[in-house]
Amino acid sequence: MSSQYKKLVPCIYLYKGNAVRDFADITIVDTDPVKLAKYYSDNSADELLVFDMSNGDTEHEEALDMIKKICQEAEVPVTGAGNVKRMEDIKKLLYAGCRKAALNYSRQDNIALSEEVSKKFGKEKIAACYADFETIENNRDTIERYVEELILIKSSALRESVDKWDGEAKILALLQDVSLDKLMEILSFPAIGGITGYAIDENVKELPAIKSLCQGNGIKVNTLDSAFQWSDFKKNSDGHVTVVVQDYKTEEVLMVAYMDEEAYHTTLRTGKMTYFSRSRKELWVKGETSGHYQYVKSLTADCDMDTLLAKVSQVGAACHTGNRSCFFHEIYKKEYEETNPLKVLESVMNVIKDRKVHPKEGSYTNYLFEKGIDKILKKLGEEATEIVIAAKNPNPNEIKYEISDFLYHMMVLMVEKGVSWEEILEELARRE
Repeated sequence: MSSQYKKLVPCIYLYKGNAVRDFADITIVDTDPVKLAKYYSDNSADELLVFDMSNGDTEHEEALDMIKKICQEAEVPVTGAGNVKRMEDIKKLLYAGCRKAALNYSRQDNIALSEEVSKKFGKEKIAACYADFETIENNRDTIERYVEELILIKSSALRESVDKWDGEAKILALLQDVSLDKLMEILSFPAIGGITGYAIDENVKELPAIKSLCQGNGIKVNTLDSAFQWSDFKKNSDGHVTVVVQDYKTEEVLMVAYMDEEAYHTTLRTGKMTYFSRSRKELWVKGETSGHYQYVKSLTADCDMDTLLAKVSQVGAACHTGNRSCFFHEIYKKEYEETNPLKVLESVMNVIKDRKVHPKEGSYTNYLFEKGIDKILKKLGEEATEIVIAAKNPNPNEIKYEISDFLYHMMVLMVEKGVSWEEILEELARRE
């Protein structure tokens, strides 16, 4: 998200497998931090901040596993913080799926790490937590060169920070209870890039309204702003526009529905797909009764401006029958070879997964699983070498075959280690 927008960022404090109130209060607010993260991300949060408050190596590894699950479920960027003592800890947070990892500038050794981790992973991946203004003032040069964002964890330093900080890195201020007027005032300061903490956590349901209030006060926030007015669309005889709904990841067509003007504006305001129910003659927020919400990723109009294509994050089933998609009555199908690369890879992966669960006599895949990880790695190394050799051959067919062999063995390794294509693609997408 562009830095010109002010961010509203819920915060999760992980302690012994639970989400607790904050650093000083370990009252449990949710026993399922992953579900809580999904709830936050589905309700107009711009990002998530997750603090690992664990003690000891075992708890720390469990917290990292939890953070990985949070990153998988939350469809907004996650910043991981806490328990960072060396570069390896930053790497683990980023490899878990965090968009950024935060150094604790209360520790001198963390400040010293800034250059190393920034050069290794990129400045845009590094944040720094601080508790007093003197810390960032004394390390201004380091911050300017190696840190993308500052996280103020003590509100007592807020006034001095907004009055004196003029660096490129914006401040994400962790706040407790504040009034709406105070919230607007804080967000209006140029040094402030956003607000996190209890002030946001307890008002997640109101984030669309808070963002609307921000806009009314001239504060730029991340909202669904339409490039077109309702009057720009061609409506049918009932005054509706047809909406084709598609899964944003798989591009599977999920359903077809209709919008009137109120449904259109409600969708833009809330980020949840809202339609006009022709049978009930009323506004219909998809998932309001079933929990199967559709969160907007994009809206696109067709060439005639009479049909919308909505790409969404679908919770559960789109169809009232319980099917993922409303389109499941097969009328006719001609045999064809799938050419969508992701679907081909998923199809092969599913066969490999099935072989692991349901062994088949004489299966080479089962032979590899039976021999174990060392055999799989040996074959993977051999195939990688074959690619290098084939690349020196002028015949392109040879390298095609060797890459195919390598990908197959790599997928066997992925199944053995429990890694999905979705995780790989999400990681690749972060490296664009």
